[in-house]
Amino acid sequence: MARTAVTSPGLSPVTPDESARAEAVLGRLQLLVTRKLDGLLQGDYVGLLPGPGTEAGESREYRPGDDVRRMDWPVTARTTTPHVRRTVADRELETWMAIDLSASLDFGTARWLKSDLVIAAATAITHLTARGGNRIGAVVGTGPGVPEKGLSGSWWRRRAAAAPGPAPSPPMIRMPARPGRKEAQGLLRAIARTRIRPGRADLGQLIDMLNRPPRRRGVAVVISDFLAPVEGWARSMRKLGVRHDVLAIEVVDPRELELPDVGVLTLADPETGELHEVQTADPRLRRRYAEAASEQRAAIARALRASGAAHLRLRTDTDWLLDMVRFVAAQRHARTRGTTR
Repeated sequence: MARTAVTSPGLSPVTPDESARAEAVLGRLQLLVTRKLDGLLQGDYVGLLPGPGTEAGESREYRPGDDVRRMDWPVTARTTTPHVRRTVADRELETWMAIDLSASLDFGTARWLKSDLVIAAATAITHLTARGGNRIGAVVGTGPGVPEKGLSGSWWRRRAAAAPGPAPSPPMIRMPARPGRKEAQGLLRAIARTRIRPGRADLGQLIDMLNRPPRRRGVAVVISDFLAPVEGWARSMRKLGVRHDVLAIEVVDPRELELPDVGVLTLADPETGELHEVQTADPRLRRRYAEAASEQRAAIARALRASGAAHLRLRTDTDWLLDMVRFVAAQRHARTRGTTR
């Protein structure tokens, strides 16, 4: 029996089996996310990164830690007790996600693939923000679909040849921001059905798509492993942080941090297809690898900190949902102390 492909506008077609798997995964994630995250952001909020609103609200007595710039001097003079003016957050929030689905995300050696965590993080962000008329949209980037020249015998080229299908779609797709749970579910399905292709997405260009066209202040979420050269995306992140509250979700696999001692190991670069044989029994090699990985992650953290982004790291060998809950709770706790970070 011939098998037909299920398509989404602007995305590579997926098989019925892949579509069914995406639906099952999203259904389970919705249950998990609803169970553990509901109630964490009740009341006035700007988004996942809570902060002060712009409209004046009621006054309350001053508490240590409150911002003195919010002092309500008329009320303080009438009552002879220090008061601060509360601000009310905008009810309608626009959230945009930059979803990096480069070939390096199609990897995992623990409980999850990195791409699974990308979908999980997008689902959690959608659940936390898509309510009360808020709008959420996304830009999705994957590889160009063509391995680098000179790699005719590469793993990626053999894999691409074995996977039938029509011509690849553009490597970057913009999905417009729309309100409503139904639209949010459609957005998640479209992201989950995106086929990861050979090559590396231009992370800097992907982030720049959140800056163009200019839109009102909101929340911008970048989900990636950030393995692209830091100088290629750091400036775009800083520019994004000037106007929006930015959350950077970094997806990490433990094998990217250290190598196990398993003898000769054949590794395939998921973005170029090159094959490398590594003697993991060499302790000096493992030490140099761990040191280089540590330096790389430190450079990523410095760049994200310089951009003013909140930084959440999700690992494929831990409970990502628990990590997300802790992060959201910490953000909410920071707000109650009168800070935004």
